[in-house]
Amino acid sequence: MSYLFLKQLHVACVVLSAAGFLLRGVWMLSESTLLQRRAARVVPHIVDTILLASAIAMVVSSAQWPWTSNWLTAKLTGLLVYIGCGTMALKRARTRRQRAAFLLAALVALAYIVSVALTRSALGALVWLT
Repeated sequence: MSYLFLKQLHVACVVLSAAGFLLRGVWMLSESTLLQRRAARVVPHIVDTILLASAIAMVVSSAQWPWTSNWLTAKLTGLLVYIGCGTMALKRARTRRQRAAFLLAALVALAYIVSVALTRSALGALVWLT
């Protein structure tokens, strides 16, 4: 597979994953029963698996490892924050207020990850201020 194809697949999965997360967050806050549907529980795992696989394939094919590229290390760190906050938002936080706060934090982490990817700088969007 070409790097360009992998990148396009990765970006498409990022968009699908982010949109799905936001939708599930809205459903969670509105206490919708749609969140309990099988597709809402299965599809995100499929999309995120493809997303992760394409990321690993791009890292291997380009030989840009997170521990040697600051921006990839920042992206990986942002991903861990996003996953942690997302888990709290959709499953683990006890109150709706806590879930909403974690949802917002996860979306901020996601925005950071995207900005790091676009700028290829650990500063993300802040790189334009320097």
